[in-house]
Amino acid sequence: MSRSIYLAALLALTLTLSACTVGPNFQRPDSSAITPAKWRAGTGKTLEKPADLAKWWRKLDDPILNQLIDDAVTGNRDVKIAEARIRQTIARRRATNAGLYPSVSVASSASTNRSSGNSRFSQGDRNYESYSVGFDTAWELDLFGGIRRSTEAALADQQVAEEDLRNTLVSLSAEIALNYIDLRSFQERLDIAESNLKAQQETLDFVRSREEAGLVEDLEVNRAIENVENTRAEIPSLRTSYVAARNRLTTLLGMTPGQLDSRLKSSRPLPKVPTRIGVGIPADTLRRRPDVQAAERSLAAETARVGVAIAELYPKFALNGSIGVESLAASGLFKSGSDTFGLGPSASWNIFQAGAIRRNIEAQTEVQEQALLSYEATILVALEEVENALTALANEQVRAQALSKSADATAKAASIARSQYEDGGLTSFLDVLDAERSRLTAQNNLAISRATIVSNLVRLYRTLGGGW
Repeated sequence: MSRSIYLAALLALTLTLSACTVGPNFQRPDSSAITPAKWRAGTGKTLEKPADLAKWWRKLDDPILNQLIDDAVTGNRDVKIAEARIRQTIARRRATNAGLYPSVSVASSASTNRSSGNSRFSQGDRNYESYSVGFDTAWELDLFGGIRRSTEAALADQQVAEEDLRNTLVSLSAEIALNYIDLRSFQERLDIAESNLKAQQETLDFVRSREEAGLVEDLEVNRAIENVENTRAEIPSLRTSYVAARNRLTTLLGMTPGQLDSRLKSSRPLPKVPTRIGVGIPADTLRRRPDVQAAERSLAAETARVGVAIAELYPKFALNGSIGVESLAASGLFKSGSDTFGLGPSASWNIFQAGAIRRNIEAQTEVQEQALLSYEATILVALEEVENALTALANEQVRAQALSKSADATAKAASIARSQYEDGGLTSFLDVLDAERSRLTAQNNLAISRATIVSNLVRLYRTLGGGW
């Protein structure tokens, strides 16, 4: 017995030491050919420290927004799903890795048997019983690395899930900020509409007093009413959009509608835009973006699976053993002489499957190629998004400057037109109405533009991979 165990252990040691891992080893693809040295639309300044992006929303100087994002990390359902997916991939990796170690099972049996009376082994009583208890062990020797490649692929799948969680956090922080900006923007636009409605109502009251005095006709009154009601009609739509933004925030935080009403009821100004924004260089962005890193880990997983497919070309070796007791009577199971054992190597080799193994290798190689192309496509999309975000932010800032001047001018024009009209008709009433409409439009456009600047900044931070 000891000699058989020694020979089996020696065989296992020899096979393990001589084991190799077939298939290609993963190497990070060289993306320098499609990665520019600097952004076309940006300054290319490096960030002062990683925290500039990790908690980018704190640069907007809005404590309510900070609290909303902090709460969302623990309450958002998509985050919980991503975390559960990580735990799932960890369990699968551990299950795959278990294949590198021996397996042990216990078995017992008790049976009543009847042998053939015509058998040459039949003597005396043909009925007998059989009892056995024992342990079986099997150890597949990963001689060509198929199990190790499977474990490597499972680890890469786990890393993909981890990057997906980071990507979820990036998207979540941006979505909360964008909806919060929308909410504050709708509050500001409601204030603008209600302020203009009040001014237009005062104009209407003045025109009605002139009508009663016989100084103007019904035409001017009706035009003033039209102006007032058109502005009044804008308010319900703005309130609807405001409530929708607020409800969306509650969903993102994992709450039900109404739970944020008290926190968001009071109007606040839009979050502030920092005076200095560092965007870094393109290579830094690609290293930060979770979607790019997830695509790279997917490529690593598919590369490892090529090795798993290649390993099927080679024989499989295993050590099998058993130890137990066996007896024709239950009372004799643990008596001297009832012990049994077996130990020895085994081998299997698929020497003919009509080319199926090699076709599987070809198929997996094409999957690997698809993963590489997907990785490169993800890089190109990332570069596109950053360039677009930089351009949108810069151009909207220029647009806001022009709209600010326009809003100032239309406010002065409306004040002058009304003053001249009330002071003796130095200007026509149509000029007053036109000036008031222009003032409302200009103020509304400026409010939208100011919110768009902050939103474009949020989108820029998202495209840079900030938020985790």
